[in-house]
Amino acid sequence: MPTEQEILETKERVMAQLENVIDPELGIDIVNLGLVYEIELDEELNTVVVMTLTSMGCPLAGTIVSEIKQTLGELQELGEIGTVDTNIVWSPVWSKDKMSRYAKIALGVAD
Repeated sequence: MPTEQEILETKERVMAQLENVIDPELGIDIVNLGLVYEIELDEELNTVVVMTLTSMGCPLAGTIVSEIKQTLGELQELGEIGTVDTNIVWSPVWSKDKMSRYAKIALGVAD
């Protein structure tokens, strides 16, 4: 069973890896867009990415979920995490306030 420290470090690695998943419409990664709300890990390091999308009718949801599985597959191959699943939630609702400063500058969104 992993320690709390190991779980925290694994969550950080997962988040870092998710910065490679680019929202196809906006061209910014899903972490900086503020779409990833939480990384859940169980005792076997099976991973659930709890996230939202910029809109409920996002036509590229399947593409983003597929990219997440592919990107985190690298950590799976290294034995750092177990299975990967994505849970798309609508609460809290995403807003531009959730974006990082980097994403706001890149997209020209004023604070």
